[in-house]
Amino acid sequence: MQRHDGRAADQLRVLKIQRGFVRTAQASVLIEAGNTMVLCTASVEKGVPPWRRPRDPSVAVQGWVTGEYSMLPGSTSPRKQRERSKVDGRTTEIQRLIGRSLRAVVDFAALGDYTITVDCDVLQADGGTRTTSITGGYIALADAVTAVFPGGQGVGGQPILLDSVAAISVGVVAGVPVLDLDYSEDSTAEVDMNVVMTGRGRFIEVQGTAEGQPFDESQLQAMLRLARAGIVQLTVRQQEC
Repeated sequence: MQRHDGRAADQLRVLKIQRGFVRTAQASVLIEAGNTMVLCTASVEKGVPPWRRPRDPSVAVQGWVTGEYSMLPGSTSPRKQRERSKVDGRTTEIQRLIGRSLRAVVDFAALGDYTITVDCDVLQADGGTRTTSITGGYIALADAVTAVFPGGQGVGGQPILLDSVAAISVGVVAGVPVLDLDYSEDSTAEVDMNVVMTGRGRFIEVQGTAEGQPFDESQLQAMLRLARAGIVQLTVRQQEC
């Protein structure tokens, strides 16, 4: 199958990664997947949320990692309304996904009494903004950890990051499983799925929905194979940069 942009069914969009895009955070990454562009920044702050702090002062504090997500007004057409006093349900769901994905590879005991916030701001949206945010967010997280903690090691000399994490979309378009959907494919897909995995190949989250006809187990396995192969490629790019 040849797709509308000339890609094969198992081919990623062109991926560009620029580290150190802004100077005001401990780490920043501009990541582009095709026409989707996301700015990911990571900020390290001393202390943890009050609910995270043990009541018993003799118990060691364990750190925290959280994610924030936003689509800037000019990232879509027509203009997206700026979220001022209330975050919509989609944004909340994506923020939670980003946070869960990044926390899955962090040793909180090693992080100690610190909070790392990874902000993912979509500059231009053309499908896959949540998965691109996770892939770029991990790079920003890793850069922030190495910037603040010598050798990336925290309490007791233990590594703070236990693995890498990346994410990709897959789906069924015109009856064919395909990898890394852009908006035109996502909006017409019979099945839409997002997959988050560690660099060692373990699943963190699988979000799949039949937009048209229900899908069977063989289609599910085909999509998971595509996702795994795509995430292997993304992990290599993360390591390279």
